[in-house]
Amino acid sequence: MAVQTLDAKGLKCPQPTLKITALAVKMRPGDVLEVIADCPTFEKDLRDWCTRSKKVLLWIRDEGGTKKCQIQF
Repeated sequence: MAVQTLDAKGLKCPQPTLKITALAVKMRPGDVLEVIADCPTFEKDLRDWCTRSKKVLLWIRDEGGTKKCQIQF
């Protein structure tokens, strides 16, 4: 299991989820992607993306206006 990080700070909707989608094809089952983003709609967009893509959102937390999360593939 590999852990990869995506820094999506400064990107606005829908760019963070588009970046996640682009990385998804390179991820193997069990890999984890940690994403950091500051887009105001990121949490909702991410939850919707995980549901559509059937990926597991391990956790998401607010770190002073920046959201940090982990997605398992």
